[in-house]
Amino acid sequence: MTEPNDGAAAAPPSAEDTTPKSTPHSNRTGWDGKLRLNSEKQAVLANPEALEDSDYEDEDAPPVDEIAADEDLLDEEDPDTEEIDAQHSRIGSIPSLRLERFKNLRRLCLRQNSIQKIELPPSLAPQLTELELYDNLIKHLEGLDDCTSLTSLDLSYNKLKHIKNLSTLTNLDHIYFVQNRISRIENLEALTNLTYLELGANRIREIEGLSTLTNLTSLWLGQNRITELKNVSTLTNLRSLSIQANRLTSLAGIETLPQLTELYVSDNKIPSLAPLAQNTQLEILDFQSNPIGSLEGLEALAKLENVWASNCQVEDFREIERALRDKEKLEEVYFEGNPVQKREPVLYRNKLRLALPQVGKIDASYVKAT
Repeated sequence: MTEPNDGAAAAPPSAEDTTPKSTPHSNRTGWDGKLRLNSEKQAVLANPEALEDSDYEDEDAPPVDEIAADEDLLDEEDPDTEEIDAQHSRIGSIPSLRLERFKNLRRLCLRQNSIQKIELPPSLAPQLTELELYDNLIKHLEGLDDCTSLTSLDLSYNKLKHIKNLSTLTNLDHIYFVQNRISRIENLEALTNLTYLELGANRIREIEGLSTLTNLTSLWLGQNRITELKNVSTLTNLRSLSIQANRLTSLAGIETLPQLTELYVSDNKIPSLAPLAQNTQLEILDFQSNPIGSLEGLEALAKLENVWASNCQVEDFREIERALRDKEKLEEVYFEGNPVQKREPVLYRNKLRLALPQVGKIDASYVKAT
């Protein structure tokens, strides 16, 4: 299944993209702090109308049984294959693929088609471990009750409004529901093996429904409508939290997650980093495009490696030096778009090098041999 750094999916940012255009910064796995894609790679959706019109229905589309390509699309596939990947193939119906003939099928990818309903053969459903239906026209989470071996489920870029009918999928480890119409985090209580949950670019207003997901290590909630960091204290294994482009006005509540190693909170309205004082395990911190003028709260974060602070309100190099000079592991910083850069654009980079001599990369440019 796809990971955020695989270049396989894009979520159009709801806030201005402040990523430097030359070489987008990224974490150690290549993820650039956006939802699912390096900013230089943009996915082309097969069904863009699903995003543009919430009530879209294509009255001129041919009925499913008239799409002849479905019938013989897989005729050349090895009947013993464990994986089928049929992307952008005009598929309108899963039953028309006659998947029951593939007795050993474990991984099924039907990205960028026109599937409206999940209909899997009864003989196949229990043995599937990965199911990817990214960028289709699916409105309802149904038809998965017998998929009890699933470990990864991707229904990003569909038309889902509710999370439901997943209680039997207790082996699920990864869920991707990016860019749907989901307004609540619900009905996940039984999925206690879940480690990765991606709900970016939905309509979620509140963090809830996660109390039983104690094995969760990564939670992605960017581009929603969340106003508070709450109901996360039970996520004791959480290491990565993304809540970019929401409506946060404070980091209050982040202290309940002292084990975090990666935090992405860019494009909010957060004025202070002070609540981070207890998050001493942080290695990657992204707070771009927030009204932050002081770096108070970073003093105790000795493990910081990457600090992304573009387009904030930091005015003084002395503040940067005070908070970050002693961070021996610090490798990369971004302060582009701050008053310290705008006021003296010619001298800015040299002054930053003097303030932080340990840093090898400033605003996407290497400043010393790697």
